[in-house]
Amino acid sequence: MNQIFANRLKSARLLNGFSLQDLADKIDNKISRQAIFKYESGAVVPNSEMINILADALNVRPDYFSRVTTVELGQIEFRKQSNFSVKEQNKVVEQTREYLSRYLELEMILNLDSIFQNPLKDIGVISSKNQIDNASEQLREKWELGMDSICSVAELLEENGIKIIAVHADGLFDGLQTLVNGKVPVIAYNSKLSDKPDRIRFTLLHELAHLLLSFSDDLSSSQREKLCHQFAASMLLPKKALVQELGIKRNKISIQELGYIKKEYGISIQAIVMRALDCDIIDSGFIGKFFNYLSLMNWRTEEPISYDGVEKSKRFDQLLYRALSEEQISTSKAAALKNMKLADFRLEFITM
Repeated sequence: MNQIFANRLKSARLLNGFSLQDLADKIDNKISRQAIFKYESGAVVPNSEMINILADALNVRPDYFSRVTTVELGQIEFRKQSNFSVKEQNKVVEQTREYLSRYLELEMILNLDSIFQNPLKDIGVISSKNQIDNASEQLREKWELGMDSICSVAELLEENGIKIIAVHADGLFDGLQTLVNGKVPVIAYNSKLSDKPDRIRFTLLHELAHLLLSFSDDLSSSQREKLCHQFAASMLLPKKALVQELGIKRNKISIQELGYIKKEYGISIQAIVMRALDCDIIDSGFIGKFFNYLSLMNWRTEEPISYDGVEKSKRFDQLLYRALSEEQISTSKAAALKNMKLADFRLEFITM
C-alpha cells in the first residue's frame, strides 16, 4: 500500500504541474517538502488528516490515493514545440493516466471488454498519399460510413473501441495517441480547442492515423505528419464527396462555397482547399493566391465561417449513469469515479 500511495501522490502532483516545493507552498507548509518526498518514495504513509490536506491541494478525492486500477501508457511522442515544456508534457500524461484509471475501473464494474482490433492492420506499410486515400476508404467501408459526413468524430471513435479524453494543456499541444496496458487505444486532445470543433475533429483523425497505420522507416517525421493530415482530411471529406461538391476541375472557388462545405462536413476551409489540391481539383497556383488572400483578410487563425457542430466524448458519463441506475455502484462511488465531491455530484445528478 505504501508504494500505491507513493505512485498516486506523485502522479497527482505532476498532474497539477507542481514541484515538491510548489506543493508544500500550496498547503502553507503544513506538510514539508521533505515529508512529501518521503511520501512519494514510499518510506512513509501519511495519516488521514494529511491525506485530506493533500487531496484538497491536488484537487482529487482522498480515495484517489488508494485506487489500484493498473494504467500503463505506451510510447507517447510529443511533436516538438518550443513552448510545450516537459512540465506541461507530464501534466498531459498524468491527466490521461488518471482519467483512464477511472474509465477502466468503471468498465470492470460493468464487466465490459476493452479488446480492440485494428481495422487497418492488414493494409501494409504506408509511404504515399495514394495509400492514405485507400486506407481511409477501407476504414469508412469497415465502419459503414459511406460517403456521408461524420456527425461526431469523438462518438464514432468511442463506438469503435477508442477512448477519447479532453486534457487541459498550455502551449502548442493539439493531441496524442497511445495504447494503455498494451491493448486499449486512447486519443487525447487539448480542451482549449473546445470552441473550435472542426479542429478537434481533424486532430482526432490525425491521431487516429498515427494509431492505426504503420509508416515506412524511410519517411521523415514531417512526411509522416503530412500523411496523417491527409488521412484526417480524407476521412472527413472523401474524394467522391468533394468532387460532388466542387466538380472535377476548378480555377476559382469562393469563400461562400467553402463555407457551405465546412458546415456540412466539419472541416476547416483551409483543409478543404488543401484536400482539393490533393484531389487535383485545383492547382498549386490557386493555393498560393488563396492563402495570401486569407492572410490579407486575417482569416488564417479565425476563419470567416464557423462550424456549429459539437465534439465531445459522452461514453464515460453514459456508462457511469447506467451503473448508478442499475445499482451496480453507490452514489458515493459514482462521485469518486467522476472525481467530484459527493454533494456536487448529487446536485448534478438531480438536475439531469
